[in-house]
Amino acid sequence: MTSEAERWYDDAAGPVVRPYAMTRGRTSHAAEGRLDLIALVVSESRSEEGDPHADTDRALSPEHVDIIERCRVQPTSVAELAADLDLPLGVVRVLIGDLLDADLVHVSRPVPPAELPDASVLRDVINGLRAL
Repeated sequence: MTSEAERWYDDAAGPVVRPYAMTRGRTSHAAEGRLDLIALVVSESRSEEGDPHADTDRALSPEHVDIIERCRVQPTSVAELAADLDLPLGVVRVLIGDLLDADLVHVSRPVPPAELPDASVLRDVINGLRAL
């Protein structure tokens, strides 16, 4: 006879082990430095003869497949993927790292604002082109 106080888990907390199991116990990936919140993930299309599921490997988890499918439609940021899939950010980073290793996705990072050309330089170029 067990009382409610003796229960060692909380039903409202949801699954505790699942994210750990999804990543096979890994908490980081070698590509994690490239996977900041605003990095865009794009699916690599390997489909031939118009089959959109030709590049879906049978060994991939459902979460891997979800990431590929979402990024096939349009480039999606790491933060958006975590929110859409309702998974912790660390788990999504590990899953994306797996997909990077398998060449199923690629990641593009936006240009940092410090590396963008100054607006005054662009105005000078436009003015110079107009003068021609």
